[in-house]
Amino acid sequence: MHKLTRHHAPHRERPWRLSLAALTTAVLSMSCAASESQVLAPPPEPTPTVAAAVATPVARANAFQDALDIGMGAATLAQSARTENDWRLVAGQWQRAIALLTALPPTAPQHQAAQAKIAEYQQNLATAQQRSGAEPSSATTANVPAPTASPIAAAASGGAGMNFLVVAGGGTPRNNEIALEKNVLYFQRALQARGFDPAQATIFFANGNDGQATVRYINDQRQEQYKAPAIPGVAGAATVANVTNWLGQQGRDRRSLFFYFTGHGAKNNQNPDNNSLILWGDQRLTVQQLSQQLDQLGSDRQIVTMMAQCYAGSFANFVHPNGTPGVNLAAQTRCGFFATIKTSVSVGCTPEVNEADYRDYSSSFFAGLSGRDRTGQAAASADYNRDGRVSYAEAHGFAKVDGRTTDLPVSTSEVWLHSQRSEAEKQQILNQPLQSLLASARPEQRYVVETLARQFGMNLNQSYQTQATNRGNLGTVQSAYLTRLGMELLNIGIEQQLRASGNSTLIAILQRLLECEATTWQ
Repeated sequence: MHKLTRHHAPHRERPWRLSLAALTTAVLSMSCAASESQVLAPPPEPTPTVAAAVATPVARANAFQDALDIGMGAATLAQSARTENDWRLVAGQWQRAIALLTALPPTAPQHQAAQAKIAEYQQNLATAQQRSGAEPSSATTANVPAPTASPIAAAASGGAGMNFLVVAGGGTPRNNEIALEKNVLYFQRALQARGFDPAQATIFFANGNDGQATVRYINDQRQEQYKAPAIPGVAGAATVANVTNWLGQQGRDRRSLFFYFTGHGAKNNQNPDNNSLILWGDQRLTVQQLSQQLDQLGSDRQIVTMMAQCYAGSFANFVHPNGTPGVNLAAQTRCGFFATIKTSVSVGCTPEVNEADYRDYSSSFFAGLSGRDRTGQAAASADYNRDGRVSYAEAHGFAKVDGRTTDLPVSTSEVWLHSQRSEAEKQQILNQPLQSLLASARPEQRYVVETLARQFGMNLNQSYQTQATNRGNLGTVQSAYLTRLGMELLNIGIEQQLRASGNSTLIAILQRLLECEATTWQ
């Protein structure tokens, strides 16, 4: 397996106290990009001058120009297309451009120019379809998708269904690895696999669509190079102003929002409950700032996030008003899934181009959710409760087993549960036989425990603590798997205790989080 390029982080904190010092040390010996590890104080609040420096994205009304923009994006994407999946995405963009041009009325001033472009784009479409392994089509209005609005226009329409926001990329070209771009492309394919139009998602990526070469990658000659982003439908740069402006426009939208972040994170050593996302230009967006933005939206909508960055678990606090841990939950229904805990680094940022080697949380989560891995192959079903659909929680469980990384994935309910018990109480749970804990486990939890216990040859009639100690020299990935197993047992055991306590307030909070996590893309 390819090792993802990282630099060492100077400070680490213990993720979970399991009395497994050797294992914990192994897990914490992970490394991280320097930009994600050098934050020693809370990042500054965004200033009005920063926000004013970036214009709010505006949807185009000119269908002809939209088609040309989409065609330019398709041509750029084709330059780096390598797999059949890449070419399918290219073909889809040519089809969208052709559909927009075909829809122009004969009275339109650009009609004649559109006809010439249609002929050109049809040739490009045929090439892309051939390389994707698909049957060529004539790409007329009878066999191409109907024209769709730009992502921001679609989001503003308030139509039925889901609403998707993607914020991605590094803070500078040096930290804007091609894996982050490919994560967004894979997300678009995952949407397609689930029957969604990728144009339904608003995407802010790195420097946006200004044409600057900011994506770092390693070419076939093992040389480091930079290229322009090639993601279809990018609405603009991944800046604080663009993200907050977009959220500010969501006041009347009542659709469920799925927010995907793939990039870098900064740790706040003074308050790791308020870590940051690193956005373009090395701007910061903290847990509290994001939560305060969401607090302004309507209370009658659901917001789910999936974040893949270092120190991601801190954003589990976005379920609370102002993002500050406490007893109350925000008025909205919120939940989320995170690549790793708030004090630990994550993997997934590499300039290598071969997606078959990618093993980050995004890869596993979306493989479980969509049923297709990054290479287009069918993934094992994550429908553990056999209800005919895969929930976010089931995709999260799939990722805990599938992700061969040093990450320690967590969800909002899991972070909240762990905050409800002392270290001594957690030790008591880990001293129980695994089988006694499995009695109340949900199907996805049972899958995680039984699969990982089998991997380590554990006896379900004995305790984790007895069998996890003195394991010898495990590699960092195996150490992470062992820690994940202990964390999952704690999730189950703490929930058992909480429900048995009869505390109606705490049970209601837990139930609300679990119900949100049990939903999926609709």
